[in-house]
Amino acid sequence: MSLLELDGVKVHFPVKKGILFDRTVGHVHAVDGVSLKVEAGQTYGLVGESGCGKTTLGRAVLRLVDITEGEVVLDGTDLAKLPVEEMRRFRRRLQMVFQDPLGSLNPRQNIESILTEGMLAHDIGATQEERREKIKKILARVGLPGNALSRYPHEFSGGQRQRIGIARALVLEPDVIICDEPVSALDVSIQAQVINLLEELQEELGLTYVVIAHDLAVVRHISDVIGVMYLGALVEEAPSDALYAEPRHPYTRALMSAVPVPDPEVEDQRERILLAGDLPSPANPPTGCRFHTRCPWVQDTLCATDRPALADIGGGHRVACHYAAEIADGTLQRTSGAVVPAVPEQSTGVEKSERPEKAPENAEKTEKVPDNSEKSEKSGTAEKPEKAEKPEKAL
Repeated sequence: MSLLELDGVKVHFPVKKGILFDRTVGHVHAVDGVSLKVEAGQTYGLVGESGCGKTTLGRAVLRLVDITEGEVVLDGTDLAKLPVEEMRRFRRRLQMVFQDPLGSLNPRQNIESILTEGMLAHDIGATQEERREKIKKILARVGLPGNALSRYPHEFSGGQRQRIGIARALVLEPDVIICDEPVSALDVSIQAQVINLLEELQEELGLTYVVIAHDLAVVRHISDVIGVMYLGALVEEAPSDALYAEPRHPYTRALMSAVPVPDPEVEDQRERILLAGDLPSPANPPTGCRFHTRCPWVQDTLCATDRPALADIGGGHRVACHYAAEIADGTLQRTSGAVVPAVPEQSTGVEKSERPEKAPENAEKTEKVPDNSEKSEKSGTAEKPEKAEKPEKAL
C-alpha cells in the first residue's frame, strides 16, 4: 500500500444568494474527483494553470478545507473520516510549506516562538531547553544561524523566511510535507538553493513531498512522478522523464510547447500550440471532457458527452483522453486551435525595411501652421520664447 492515497476526492464550495435568508444556488467544483498515489520517499509534482485546484487539493489532504466526497488515506487511515480532535493529533505526520513565506509567519512572534508553538501543541520536548536545542539543530540543517531565534520574520530575506517555514514543518518530524509553490515568490538564485535544500533533507530524513507548482522546470527537476490538473481534475500522470519526453494529453502538449528551450536553433524550429477560447468557470464546468471546449483535437463524438477516465497506457503513464492513442500516432488531425512558430517575427518573410512606414496623422496640420515671424517684426515686439516642456511624472 502507498503511503498516501487519494480516491475520488471532491471539494465543492457552495454559492450562496439572498438578502435575509441565504440559499445555495450552485457549487464551485474546485476539486472534482482526483485519485492518485504517493509512495514513501517519493516526490509527487502537481502542475496546472492558476485556478485549476492544486492548492485546494493540498489543503484538503490536511483537512484545512472540508472534503465533500472521497477518501484521503495516510498509512491506512482515512483522514476524511477522522473526528476533529483525532485529526489534530494526526496532523503531526502531515505538514505544509505555504506559498507566501512572509504571510504564513506571525509578525508578532520571534522565530523561537513560531517553531515552539507546534512542538507544544504535540507535546514534543520535556523542557524549554530541550526544545530550544532541537530548534537550533533544525535551523542549522536548513542553513540558518542559531542567533536567529530571537529575531522576527521581517528581519529576514525571502529565501530565509522560506527556510523558516521549512524548519517549522521539520520540527514535528512529519512523514509527508506538502509544498505549495515553495519557490514561486523567490529570486531564481534563491529558488535553486531552496530546491537543493529540499532534496538534501529528503535524502537525510526520508521525507515524502507533494510539490504544488506551475513552473514546469522546477517540477521536472525535483519530482519523480508528475500529475497535470485542469479545472479540478487530473488529466495526465506519468514519471517525470516520460511526461516531458512524450506528453499524451492535448492540454499537457500545449503546456510543454510553451516551455522555452535554451538552444536557439531548436527554439526557432519549435511550434507552439495556442489554445482557443477561455478557461471555463468551475461553477459551471463543461459536460463530458473538461478540456473539450479548448482542445485542438476535439471530436464530435464522446468529447462533449462522456467524461474520460484516467486510464493506464503502460509504464505508469495515465491519461484521461478518449483519443490519446490516435493523437500520439498522428492519425487524428487537429480540428481547432492554432499552431504558430516560436518566433513569429521571422515567419512573416518580410524585412522591416520593406514594410511601408505609416504616415503621421498630424502631417497636414503641421503644413497649415502660419508663419508669424513677419507679423512679429512689424509689431516691433519680439516673440516670447516657447516654454520648455515639463517632464511627465511617472505614474
